[in-house]
Amino acid sequence: MSRPLLLILAGALLFASAGRSDAQQRPSPSEAAALLRSRPDLIVQLRDRLRASGLTPAQIRSRLEAEGYPSSLLDAYLNDGTRADSASAPSSEVLSAIAALGIADSSAIDTLRRASRPRVRVGEDSVLTRLADSLGVTVNQLVLAADTLPVNLRRRIQARTRGMSGEAKIDSGYTLFGRQIFERESTQFDANLSGPVDASYRLGPGDRLVLILTGDVEVTHTLDVTREGFVVIPQVGQIYVSSLTLGDLTNLLIPKLARLYPGVGRGANAGTRLSLSVARLRSNQIYVTGDVTTPGTYRISSAGTMLSALYAAGGPTVNGDMRQVALKRGDRTVATLDLYDYLVKGNPRNDLRLENGDVIFVPARGGRVRIWGEVIRPATYELKPGETLDAMLQAAGGLTEQADRRRVQIDRILPPSLRTASGRDRVTLDVRADSAGVTGTLPLQSGDVVRVYAIAERVRSRVVVLGNVWSPGPVSYTSGMRLSDALRRAGGVQPDTYLGQVLVSRLRADSTRLQLRDALRDSTGSAVTDITLQDGDEVTVFSQTDLRPERYVVASGAVRKAGRYPYREGMTLSDLVLQAGGLEEWAVVTDAEIARLPENRQAGVTAVTQRVQLDRSFAALRGDESTVGSIPLAGGGGANIPLKPYDNVLIYRDADWVGPRTVSVGGEVRRPGRYTLERKSERLSDIIERAGGLTKDANPAGIVFVRPEGRVGRIGVELPEVLANANHRDNLTLASGDSIYIPIFSPVVQVRGAVNSPAGVAYVRGESIDYYIAAAGGATEKGTPSRAYVTQSNGRVESRRSRSFGRDIVPEPGPGSVVVVPSQNAQVTDSNIAQTLITFTQIVSGIVGIIYLARH
Repeated sequence: MSRPLLLILAGALLFASAGRSDAQQRPSPSEAAALLRSRPDLIVQLRDRLRASGLTPAQIRSRLEAEGYPSSLLDAYLNDGTRADSASAPSSEVLSAIAALGIADSSAIDTLRRASRPRVRVGEDSVLTRLADSLGVTVNQLVLAADTLPVNLRRRIQARTRGMSGEAKIDSGYTLFGRQIFERESTQFDANLSGPVDASYRLGPGDRLVLILTGDVEVTHTLDVTREGFVVIPQVGQIYVSSLTLGDLTNLLIPKLARLYPGVGRGANAGTRLSLSVARLRSNQIYVTGDVTTPGTYRISSAGTMLSALYAAGGPTVNGDMRQVALKRGDRTVATLDLYDYLVKGNPRNDLRLENGDVIFVPARGGRVRIWGEVIRPATYELKPGETLDAMLQAAGGLTEQADRRRVQIDRILPPSLRTASGRDRVTLDVRADSAGVTGTLPLQSGDVVRVYAIAERVRSRVVVLGNVWSPGPVSYTSGMRLSDALRRAGGVQPDTYLGQVLVSRLRADSTRLQLRDALRDSTGSAVTDITLQDGDEVTVFSQTDLRPERYVVASGAVRKAGRYPYREGMTLSDLVLQAGGLEEWAVVTDAEIARLPENRQAGVTAVTQRVQLDRSFAALRGDESTVGSIPLAGGGGANIPLKPYDNVLIYRDADWVGPRTVSVGGEVRRPGRYTLERKSERLSDIIERAGGLTKDANPAGIVFVRPEGRVGRIGVELPEVLANANHRDNLTLASGDSIYIPIFSPVVQVRGAVNSPAGVAYVRGESIDYYIAAAGGATEKGTPSRAYVTQSNGRVESRRSRSFGRDIVPEPGPGSVVVVPSQNAQVTDSNIAQTLITFTQIVSGIVGIIYLARH
């Protein structure tokens, strides 16, 4: 299959994997097993051909080698004892070898090849089926022979697959009835090759008979019908059997065998009982022509019928007639098969058994009608002359339960003689069906579209009761029904029903609704006015609970599940804490705060707060039973403090409670590792001291101090100043998660940017930024040394600063720092990129230290 067509078919949900050419196709084991399950006759036919060739297995193997095939190619089909399902389906190579040996003629090979092709399973409503229907081809032809289709047909495929959806749409009767049965993978039309044949079976050349005599004489004879139509029975002679039925031959043999074996008969009293059966069936050469999917010559079992041949040929095309399939024998038509008798009624009365040389002819289709709507099988049906609407509705399965028998409509195309110049080409006819669904004897015409409408969706003779009743929903309406009657049929009203008003919505003739109302005396459902209802009224009963606003209380602070909770009468503080999941470990269990709505909202007061004391029970709510005895018993009992609607309860957090906090220290320190902070006020110098101080190779000026808390990131710190003076501003208080990395001393300053020779320059104590720019060859023509800046190894960025009096402040790069000279025309984004690269380099060095600490 060509790739462009493959893409088109794949877009229409085609099974492109099945589109391999026969010349290259070798069925996979799973495909072969599926084929053998559905077509076991293939292996039987192939073995029969090999046995009928008269060649021994050794001769077949030697001839295969002479023809250039593997000698073992046909071994699976030579052994009669081999199970059919253990042999693979005959591939193209096997069929070619059989043809080369002359074992079977070309028509037999074509029959086997067509039967070996895989069939595609598709649904009735699939895009593939509808596409094949619209193009006048079968699904298998579309998939397996797509690369051999004419160019105009390929273009039609492309045009029709554009915008096609794979989802099945509502069936409006466009499916052609009956064609899907020939496209499904099935064996229901295959002749029975293993079972017995009836007495009406006509014998012919190629059949093998078995004659069995039992009783006084025990004799068995295998009789092959020769090409001339004879069988030879030992001691009886040659008997012509061609065209005789099996029953006729049995009657013929009884007197002939009685001369040799007295007492021969078929009855229970016969001394020698005779039994005649067919052991092997011949194959007839049948011609299938006309509007069929694959016309040609087919080898059909002699037990096969017209349906067997039609199925082998793929059935009628979209333009083929399914109502008048002709069986021609010689120069006369011996039978006409109406496929609708089989498909609709299950009656195969005209499905005659085929004989050698028979011709199956499918003429072009006649008229068609489309039936859709509320019928069992919406589809397009072929129409015989004179068929009535009632007959076609029966073919469609009849009307459904929802069909409106008062409204069956026919859209009809007028004959040319009745069409007016104004374009009156179609008319609509209304037909009434009787109570049994019969529409009379109205004859249909080709092109008619029959639509059966559905009954109205609206349900009559009911009243709908909704709301606060025990069984809401529709109730049966009776004339003179009152409101209290409807409420009683709905189970009565619930105790919390709002008695002040019940609404009744009434549909008027102009499709508008009228709002009526009534009230209830009590919760028994007795109405005050008790208005009279009408068919279709809608009654709504309200609940007092639904009318009340939702009241709630709020728990916040050191509780496990802070949030809003429904308020209940009698709710206490401990009830709310329990619903909030209890207290956190850092919760204060001695007092709490309650914010309550004020009684007087003057002067803009929105809440009044009060502090309440808690008792020992709240320690248990914190999960700390061991401290219950150490908490003083508060007066008033905090657990029983009542709450009011909309109270906001705040459980205090213990400010002194802090969980374990750790920092990472790595690099050039004597004892790197992850340290736990001992107190809240522990600072940088303290942790360096706990880590044993710096090594002799450390570069304290290049410290990488990273703080993830609050996404701060890297902080520039003057560690040498901190180590010299603990009160220095950079001696920061540590936070949980801080990481500290001390790099090794690097006596190099990198010079980047618009310099003539960007490179690393050896660090010289006391030299300014100008020294390092000069050491890198000086600035280029576009370089601006006045805007040069240095990023120190600890992350701080310093630039030249001018002063009104005195000399400018020129930064001094430290070891491991980076000097950048920007260009004159450099945009802000350029400097940002350069700065980002420098910062990235420094962050990477910090990450290396962090990874080191994590692994050690």
